[in-house]
Amino acid sequence: MKPRDFTTRFVTDATPQEVFDGINNVRGWWSENIEGSTDQLNSVFVYRDKYLTAKMRITHCTPQKIVWDVIETHNEFFKHKTEWDGTKIVFEIADKAGSTEVKFTHVGLVPEFECFTVCSSSWDFFIKDSLKKLIETGKGNDISGDEHSYTTSILVNKSPGEVFKAINDIKNWWSENIEGNTNKTGAELFYHYNDVHLMKLKIVELRPYDKIVWFVKDFFFNFTQDKAELEGTKIVFDIIRKGDQTQILFTHHGLVQECECYTVCKTAWDELIGESLYQLITTGKGNPISKQYEGFDAGFVEAWRSGR
Repeated sequence: MKPRDFTTRFVTDATPQEVFDGINNVRGWWSENIEGSTDQLNSVFVYRDKYLTAKMRITHCTPQKIVWDVIETHNEFFKHKTEWDGTKIVFEIADKAGSTEVKFTHVGLVPEFECFTVCSSSWDFFIKDSLKKLIETGKGNDISGDEHSYTTSILVNKSPGEVFKAINDIKNWWSENIEGNTNKTGAELFYHYNDVHLMKLKIVELRPYDKIVWFVKDFFFNFTQDKAELEGTKIVFDIIRKGDQTQILFTHHGLVQECECYTVCKTAWDELIGESLYQLITTGKGNPISKQYEGFDAGFVEAWRSGR
């Protein structure tokens, strides 16, 4: 029978001891918002962010295997707030002829869970990207600054259903240069502005008239030092009924002021959400980005789209 728990893995040239040390440095690859010891057998630590609180006990801690028992959780992001309770998080470390394989399994995180798509995408990023980078370079992509992420909101005299429909009509408020189906959870979208800004997005939550979440699966800016700076971040639209009006609370989680691209991205979102999306909802016509300049490297765009 095919395993149903969420599993991901990677291989690195680091030694098993370096991998073991990296996994135990949870603040370096997940978040600094952790209370308690993360590297001692039987210790209990608590992870907290704006949405999730998770209390875990380390029940196995050897150079070959690390296990966290999830004791108690509360996730404001979902209706089923305690889905992780009683699950286990397992890291298996194996020497593979000079390389080291890390196998990660969240035992009990199964497709029936409301949070499965969001959580599996997040774990995939934290393990294969952030943890791997921490082990190999000494610096991961933790989300400690997520509390300070960019957010904005608009209020419109339309129903939540009309707002939900307009957000998903992204070609008419964001860009004509977007490929993919916005009406299906798990679908992937590809956006590019010439060869300057490219993104692959995965729709990880699509709750009609209530919430839309996109996970930034891949990211490229040609003008920042870290060209994949916003990879692993989330773009969230909360749709909230306010009497006879509807509010869109937009948050790009992980887009914080420390990001090199913060000013450019903030300005773009201000215009796209505050002006273009607002106009599409209220007048039926947005102001999407559609202009292409002559001579951009279409070959690079296609290679990036198909090759990553």
